[in-house]
Amino acid sequence: MKKINLGNGVLPASEISLGCMRMAGLTAKDAELVVRTALEVGIDFFDHADIYGGGKSEEVFAKAIGMKASVRETVLLQSKCGIRQGFFDFSKEHILSSVEGILKRLKTDYLDVLLLHRPDTLVEPEEVAEAFSLLHRTGKVRHFGVSNQNPMQIELLQQSVQQKLIANQLQLSITNTGMIDSGINVNMKIDRSLDRDGSILEYCRLKGITIQPWSPFQYGFFEGAFLGDAKFPELNKKIDEMADAKGVTNTAIAIAWLLRHPAKMQPIIGTMNPQRIRDIAKASGVELTRPEWYEIYRAAGNTLP
Repeated sequence: MKKINLGNGVLPASEISLGCMRMAGLTAKDAELVVRTALEVGIDFFDHADIYGGGKSEEVFAKAIGMKASVRETVLLQSKCGIRQGFFDFSKEHILSSVEGILKRLKTDYLDVLLLHRPDTLVEPEEVAEAFSLLHRTGKVRHFGVSNQNPMQIELLQQSVQQKLIANQLQLSITNTGMIDSGINVNMKIDRSLDRDGSILEYCRLKGITIQPWSPFQYGFFEGAFLGDAKFPELNKKIDEMADAKGVTNTAIAIAWLLRHPAKMQPIIGTMNPQRIRDIAKASGVELTRPEWYEIYRAAGNTLP
C-alpha cells in the first residue's frame, strides 16, 4: 500500500486507515483476523475514539493485535476525545483524563495522533493548549488534530496550541460532496454553490492539514451505503463499469475516487469484514484519470456549471 505524509510530511502512514468503531462487537477471534488482514494489506494506521463501544473497541483491538513493545513500533494509533453523554467537552481536565483511559485500554504508552472529536462551542483554547503541551511534553501524544471543524474553529485553536494540527476528520464520500460542490459552483445562485464549511477543503490544503474522510461509502448522515443502492442507479452503473475495467471491486473505486484528489486525503474505512478490507486496499493501486473522476462525480447527480 502507498504511504501518505500526514500533516504535509509530519507523519508517514498508510494512505488508507482502518476505523475501529465497530470492533467492540467482534469476538476475539474475528477481531484478530480483521487486524491481521489490515496489516497484511499494508494498513498500519488505526483510528479509534474513546466513545467507540464505550471504550471496548480499544480494548478489543489491543488484545487482537497482541499489544507489546515490538508490536507497537509497527503501527500508528489515533484516537479521539471530547464527546460525552449529552454534551461536548474540550476542557483540560477531560482531555487529560480521556487520554489516560485511552492509553490504558490500548495498552500503550503513547498515541501517535489525538483528535478533538466534534467541535465544542464552549472550548477555551488556552485549556486545550495546556492539555496538549502536557501530553506532548510527557510523550503521551506525539501529534494532534481535530474532527469535523471548519477553518475558523481550527484557527481559534491554533492561535493558542503550540503543536501543528495535522489532521481533520470530515464526512466525505461520492454522495456527500458539499465541500467540493461549493468550490466548483462559485458565484452561482444555486444550492450547490452554498459554502457550508468555510472552504474547508482549500483551507486544509493551504495549511497542510490532512483530511481524513469518514463514512466514505455512506450517503446522508448514516442513512446507508450508496454502493448497490437502487437510489443511485447511474452512479452504481458507472462505478461498476470502472471496477470491471480495472479488475477491482466497487468499494475500491469509491476509495480510489477520494485518493485521486490532490488534497492527498486518508480515507477511514470502518468495515470489519476481512475480504472487504482486502478489496478496498486495492484502491491504493488504482489511478483514476481526470475524466474518470468527473464521470463518477456527475453520475452521483452533480452537474457542472
